[in-house]
Amino acid sequence: MSERKVRVRFAPSPTGALHIGGVRTALYNYLFARRNGGEFIFRIEDTDSHRFVPGAEEYIIESFRWLGIKFDEGVGFGGNHGPYRQSERREIYKDYVKQLLDAGKAYLAFDTPEELEAKRNEIKNFQYDAHTRSQMRNSLTLSPAETQQLMAGGAQYTVRFKIEPGKKVRVNDMIRGEVVVKSDILDDKVLYKSADELPTYHLANIVDDHLMQITHVIRGEEWLPSAPLHVLLYQAFGWEETMPRFAHLPLLLKPEGKGKLSKRDGDRLGFPVFPLEWHDPKTGEVASGYRESGYFPEAVINFLALLGWNPGTEQELFTLEELVDAFDISKCSLHGAKFDYKKGIWFNHEYILKKSDEEIATLFAPIVANNGVDEPLERITQVVHMMKDRVNFVKELWPLCSFFFIAPSAYDEKTVKKRWKDYSARQMSELATVLEGIEDFTVAGQEPVVMKWVEDKGYKLGDIMNAFRLTLVGEGKGPGMFDISAFLGKEETLKRLQKAIDVLK
Repeated sequence: MSERKVRVRFAPSPTGALHIGGVRTALYNYLFARRNGGEFIFRIEDTDSHRFVPGAEEYIIESFRWLGIKFDEGVGFGGNHGPYRQSERREIYKDYVKQLLDAGKAYLAFDTPEELEAKRNEIKNFQYDAHTRSQMRNSLTLSPAETQQLMAGGAQYTVRFKIEPGKKVRVNDMIRGEVVVKSDILDDKVLYKSADELPTYHLANIVDDHLMQITHVIRGEEWLPSAPLHVLLYQAFGWEETMPRFAHLPLLLKPEGKGKLSKRDGDRLGFPVFPLEWHDPKTGEVASGYRESGYFPEAVINFLALLGWNPGTEQELFTLEELVDAFDISKCSLHGAKFDYKKGIWFNHEYILKKSDEEIATLFAPIVANNGVDEPLERITQVVHMMKDRVNFVKELWPLCSFFFIAPSAYDEKTVKKRWKDYSARQMSELATVLEGIEDFTVAGQEPVVMKWVEDKGYKLGDIMNAFRLTLVGEGKGPGMFDISAFLGKEETLKRLQKAIDVLK
C-alpha cells in the first residue's frame, strides 16, 4: 500500500443540497490527499434513480468551487478512470455481478415485496441470511431449470451476496484501530436489481473504488456498519491486496450534543447547514446557505476542519495550506463533534479582521450604493477601518455605519433623554464656534483644541462628548468622536450640529 500513489474520493448522491457534514468529509479527504501528495477524485453515486433531484449535482460542484476545494479528476473535471457517474457505468457493474454469480459468491433472489413482508411478519427481526435463505425463493432453493424458467419469463430479481457464517471480519480503521465483526450478524445484502439494471451502493462503490485505484476511503461513521460487508466483497473479488484503508469520521452532532446534526437544528437556531442556499425543486422550499448568509469560504473551511480533528496545538486560525501541512487523520476524534455554530460566527469575525480594509470595503461598497449613497471606495475604506472590528458579517456594517454617509433625520429618544441636558444646546453652539475656528480638521488638529476648550470652561467631558455624538450620529454609538467629525469634515459636522441644536433645544 505504501508504494501506491494516494488516491481518495468524495462520492455524494445527487439527492438534494449538500449537508455541511458532507462538506467536512470532502475537506478531510482533500487535506489527506494534499498532505500525502495524492489525488482527489469527485464521483457521483446516482444508482438510486428514484431519489435523483435535478440541479443537485451542479449545486455540489458549485459549493466546492466557492469553498476553494479543488478536485484532480471526476465529474466535471475529466480524468482517465471515467465515467465518473455511476449511472453511466451500468455495463461495467454487470460484468462484476456475473463474476460473483459464476464464483458462487452471490445468488439470484426472486422473492416479491409481498413475500418478504410476509416473512418479516412471520419471523421477528427477520434478516435474509444463511439461516433464512433456505426458506426463500432464490437460486439456492430453486432448481437450475426453475431459475432459468423464471429468468426467461422476465421475472424481476435481485442479486444477493452470499455471506458465509462463522467468520471474523476485520476492518482496520485509521481512526478506530481494528474493528472485528462476526459474519453471522450480517445479512445477504442486495447487490443488484434487475428492475432498473443498476447495482446498489455496496457493489458499485467497491467496484468503482477498485477500478479508480482508490487507496483510502475516508467517510462518515454511519458507514462503519457497512465496512465488514465491503471487506468481504473485496475478498470475494480477490482484491484484498489492493483493498483501500478505511477511516470512519465522527458525526457532527446537534449543538446540544445529542443526536446527528440536521436541517431542523439550523432552522430552529438560525444557522445554515448547507454551503449554498438551496431551492428545493420539488417543494419550492428555500434553505439558507453559508455563502448567502455572509460567511467567508475560508472561515467555513477553518471552522469545519476543527470539528472532529485536533491539530494538537493551541492554533485556531489556519489557511488551507496550513491545514494541509498540519493534517493528521489519526488525530481525528473517536466521538461526535458538537456543532458549535457560534464558533462559526467567531471564525467569520476573525477573518474580517484578517482581511485588509480595502478588501472588506470592496464587499461593503455595493451595500452602500444600494442604500442610495454615492461614495468613492477610499471613503468607504476609511469607515471600514474604523468599524470592521465591531461586526461578524460585512452586511452588519450598514446599520452601524450609515450615519457616516447619511445625516440623522431623527434622534433616538432614549439617548436624548439620557444624554441631552438642559444646557446641551448652549454648549453645542459654543462647540460649533470652536470647531469653525479650527483650520486643521484632522483628529490631531481638532482634539487638543476642543479638549482645552472643555477644560477652560470647566465643562464635564462626558456631557460634551455624549451630546456631540448625538448631534452627528443620532444615537449613542460609533467610534471616537474626532474620528467621526474628521471623516465628515468641517462643513458637514457644523451642519449636523446646527440641525440638532434647532431640533432638540
